[in-house]
Amino acid sequence: MKSALVVIDVQESFRRLPNWEAVSDPGIADKVGRLVAAAREKGDLVVWILHTEPGSGTPFDPESGHVRLMDGLKPEDGEPVLTKTSHNAFTTTNLQQQLTRHGIGEVVVSGIRTEQCCETTARVASDLGYQVVFVTDATATHPIEHRDAPAGRSLAEVLADPRTLSTDEIIARTEYALARRFARIATVEELTGS
Repeated sequence: MKSALVVIDVQESFRRLPNWEAVSDPGIADKVGRLVAAAREKGDLVVWILHTEPGSGTPFDPESGHVRLMDGLKPEDGEPVLTKTSHNAFTTTNLQQQLTRHGIGEVVVSGIRTEQCCETTARVASDLGYQVVFVTDATATHPIEHRDAPAGRSLAEVLADPRTLSTDEIIARTEYALARRFARIATVEELTGS
């Protein structure tokens, strides 16, 4: 079965957010880079996804100059680079057409945020009939405030709130939700041999 590595939102935009210092894995680009090198070596397709929010004035606005891959990551000729405006990588892109054109049956998911764009993409890919491999340790996320938390709190206040979900809790929840339902959980070491 032909496989595609889908790299979701590993972009400079996230490093510009105030909560970046609480990210689960600040070295996410290195782990994704290892996956990319292994995928290329096997002849697998690598697809790059960037999240955009045009006109938002945020680091995700293309006008900000931050909607670009993190340092150390660079597409090779022929590797699709798609921009999305939805959480999953399918709805507002031609990702499914790209995968179909290349005869892909398996999608390997990595990127930022574990429970948001990555998990949502994995669920949609599964529903579309792809075999999905979710590389949890090649994803990253941030703590999540409780739904009733007041807006505008500092990162220190968010982290001090016992109702805030930690990154470890988020990652574990994602694995529980995906495993045996939507995806096979894998590690970078398992897929790269190193």
